[in-house]
Amino acid sequence: MAAEPPSSLSYRTTGSTCLHPLSQLLGIPLDQVNFVVCQLVALFAAFWFRIYLSPGKTSPLARHTFATIFGIYFVIFCFGWYSAHLFVLVLMCYGILVTASVSNIHRYSFFVAMGYLTICHVSRIYIFHYGILTTDFSGPLMIVTQKITTLAFQVHDGLGRRAEDLSAEQHRLAVKVKPSFLEYLSYLLNFMSVIAGPCNNFKDYIAFIEGRHVHMKLLEVNWKEKGSHSLPEPSPTGAVIRKLCVTGVSLLLFLTLTKTFPVTSLADDWFVHKANFLTRLGYLYVVMQASKPKYYLAWTLADAVNNAAGFGFSGVDQNGNFCWDLLSNLNIWKIETATSFKMYLGNWNIQTATWLKRVCYERVPWYPTVFTFILSALWHGVYPGYYFTFLTGILVTVAARTVRNNCRHYFLSSKVLKVAYDVATWAATQLAVSYTVAPFVMLAVEPTISLYRSMYFYLHILSLLIILFLPIRPQAHIQRQPQNSVNRKKTD
Repeated sequence: MAAEPPSSLSYRTTGSTCLHPLSQLLGIPLDQVNFVVCQLVALFAAFWFRIYLSPGKTSPLARHTFATIFGIYFVIFCFGWYSAHLFVLVLMCYGILVTASVSNIHRYSFFVAMGYLTICHVSRIYIFHYGILTTDFSGPLMIVTQKITTLAFQVHDGLGRRAEDLSAEQHRLAVKVKPSFLEYLSYLLNFMSVIAGPCNNFKDYIAFIEGRHVHMKLLEVNWKEKGSHSLPEPSPTGAVIRKLCVTGVSLLLFLTLTKTFPVTSLADDWFVHKANFLTRLGYLYVVMQASKPKYYLAWTLADAVNNAAGFGFSGVDQNGNFCWDLLSNLNIWKIETATSFKMYLGNWNIQTATWLKRVCYERVPWYPTVFTFILSALWHGVYPGYYFTFLTGILVTVAARTVRNNCRHYFLSSKVLKVAYDVATWAATQLAVSYTVAPFVMLAVEPTISLYRSMYFYLHILSLLIILFLPIRPQAHIQRQPQNSVNRKKTD
């Protein structure tokens, strides 16, 4: 669902205080200033890294070393002594990587990383009362957990499984040689992604450090001119500029719209007791729209930082344009124009959804959807609001799928009907998402119950009625089976 962007703009940091005057001038918390400044420094460092430490001029050893040292500095700057949690987890899991058998690397790494993350989540809420007395270091810890488990499973695929038991994607991403200590640290703690992510694949990262990343992606999409001497050298500058423009607009909206319509207003007496239902419905939509800029800002800026360093090239689109969206975490246009719950979620927090698919959905032999939901919930944390959102999301997703399978074909006979259907489903999707994700940003039980009571639990009731009384048409699922042709006989 609406995953909190790691290092998004919600930190309460005990790191550097040198930016306190700037924080007072802007009227925003010091931790948020630290985050933005740190990412802007990372952006300039990324340009410098691509130009002066390019693979043609510098050895992979030097590139790994610089990326690691700078990343460690950023973590300490933002989180102070709380950064020790990150380093402890990285060192523990590297010990597992080099000592455990290849048949168990993925299991041990997964349980240690997720266990440590869960302990930190619990301590922040129940010891420090919703993180008020401590810095929210969980963001980078969540990203590192994704990377640790991703690498562990890919090492297991490369060294502990037969090639015929792997899917095509697992075979492509399998790691056949365990990384060195420096490679491991660089992958997990590099300055480009340690603060705000996103998660990426180890082989892609190593290819980037060694200067093979762009050519490898061009060959993957069957670039017509074979041979490295004939392959072009796409520049990320245009992509970085576009993403920085989106970041600038998002920052402006965050400083204005988000402050004008704070999430806390959903608990105001006016909203809960005095406004009529339609007013509440419209105001909820506005407030949830106002909560998005911080996600857009954090994820788009993180994407731009990686692109500025030369990382993130994904190939060529159908029009022959070079694409730099390998690490993109969202597609804003498709989110804002989504006409279905599935379309909305498919373009939100993309890299986390990919991680869940690769380490859970494709690998569990029974009830993959249920286990994926459980893993997603645990990874996000233990705030009650998260679980309200996930459980409501399951209900709404099933209901939306049922309505679509029963009704959509009636509106395909003419363009006018199709446009009317798209407009109606767009409005329904946007309102449903606002209702569903509100607990995610409210976090606690009391304001969530107060909100849903004021809305008469209308979407819960409507979803249940749809599921109970509309016929289920399972044929929509049949076409998806070939896409998930992973061998289910293995219980990794």
